[in-house]
Amino acid sequence: MGEHKLEDEELLRRIAEKDLQAFRQLVERHNIFVFTTCCNLIGDFHQAEEAAQDVFLQIYRSAGSFRKESKVSTWIYRIAVNRSLNTLRRSKRSRWLESLSTLKKEEAGGEEPGRLLETEEMEEFLKRALDFLPEKQKAAFVLHKYNGLSPGEIAEILGVSPNTVEVRLHRAKKNLQKYIVPRLKKTF
Repeated sequence: MGEHKLEDEELLRRIAEKDLQAFRQLVERHNIFVFTTCCNLIGDFHQAEEAAQDVFLQIYRSAGSFRKESKVSTWIYRIAVNRSLNTLRRSKRSRWLESLSTLKKEEAGGEEPGRLLETEEMEEFLKRALDFLPEKQKAAFVLHKYNGLSPGEIAEILGVSPNTVEVRLHRAKKNLQKYIVPRLKKTF
């Protein structure tokens, strides 16, 4: 079997033996999904970049402790979600105050009434809407909508039942509606 076609479990075994080439292969295979997950959960490019690096550092350090209770990719994405949620917890208070300040300015008449949101503004608006969600709902929503994972895959990553994921997704949608609808009415 060629070096580039090694399975994730074999790569982890080699990483545990400090094989840097195996580590590079694992990073190349999973870096986009890990970064996307971190970026969508955290909402800040630089913090997401740092979190993704931390994810791979943790993988390198703990490769030998993988217990084969799930797929390697599930284990990796669980680390990414946990690292992202930890980053969110650390920065939540400052981001919440910043978002609140921005909303107060908008509500005070900083925006032209009836003007359609431009793409950049819409992205910022959606990021604020995601920040409005409780972290467990946000994690389920991002993994489902942005990363395209099924409720079963999300359940495995988050360590909960598929029914719990379905409930979190439903609540996330309801909470997003509570946030988005009143603000869109003001804009349009």
